[in-house]
Amino acid sequence: MTAETTSLPVRRSPFGKRPRQPVDWLMLLLDRHAARWLLAAFALALLVSAGVPAWRHLYPASAGEGWHYSLYLGDIERVSALLPDDQGNLYISQEHQDGKGRILRYSPTGHLGAVESGLSNPDGMASYMGGVAFSQEQGRHPVNWMNPQGTRQLFSADSVEGLTSDGHYLYAVEDLHGNGRLLRYDPQTDSVTTLRRGLHEAEAVASCPDGRLYYSEKGRGQVRLLAANGRDPVVLDGLREPGFMLCNHDGLWITEDATHMARVLRLDSNGRLEVVLSHLRSPQTIVETAAGRYLVAEQGRNRILELRRRPQ
Repeated sequence: MTAETTSLPVRRSPFGKRPRQPVDWLMLLLDRHAARWLLAAFALALLVSAGVPAWRHLYPASAGEGWHYSLYLGDIERVSALLPDDQGNLYISQEHQDGKGRILRYSPTGHLGAVESGLSNPDGMASYMGGVAFSQEQGRHPVNWMNPQGTRQLFSADSVEGLTSDGHYLYAVEDLHGNGRLLRYDPQTDSVTTLRRGLHEAEAVASCPDGRLYYSEKGRGQVRLLAANGRDPVVLDGLREPGFMLCNHDGLWITEDATHMARVLRLDSNGRLEVVLSHLRSPQTIVETAAGRYLVAEQGRNRILELRRRPQ
């Protein structure tokens, strides 16, 4: 016995056979060349909106000639300032806002724990008078001094970011738009002197072994040398958001606080600018831990890199 099949009536499209997919309607309405152009434009839009940022995000860091790097410590959210001490500890600031920021201490045994909390964008640290001076960038907060006996306030300022010391004075810069200051704190008189005014997003200040003092203006892409006559010459220009600086026997180090494709630069004693690290995401502090050995905080990837000079 043969079963009979019953077919339901099919509602025909006015264009002929009923399309199986929505794209079939498009093919019927457009000719073949128009459809190809439309698909190509759509693919290009996806590339621009998703592919390029993803490429920038995933592109690995690259070391310049004569240098190499490795991962020192990972999973440090919002890592910003770094400061090694003479006991082998590493102090690390986490740049969270609204009292959620912390300063961590990483011991030689691998223990990581908080030593200061309740901070608002802790973003600068410097060795000072046998302890650690640290700043808070979010609004008007004190610059504090942490030592084995406790923590106390040194002075207050607005949006202080970078700190450095020449062994006696403590220098600080305010990260403000067009009205930032370069400050000098004297521990003997417990007083603050304003050295410069009208700075545009000043993020870093660096003291050199020979007494020179540099400061950066992120908003202008410049690094300047503090001069006694008040006419501070521009040492470097055209930088991409210069952030932290370090001055030592190897030269003047600058990190670019850009979200993508940022660099670590070194200006040597001959005035030659070298790209030491590139393709970084928001690098912050660079500190020296031994001759030819440095640590770099890469905030955009929540990690600390160890940078080493290759043997000659």
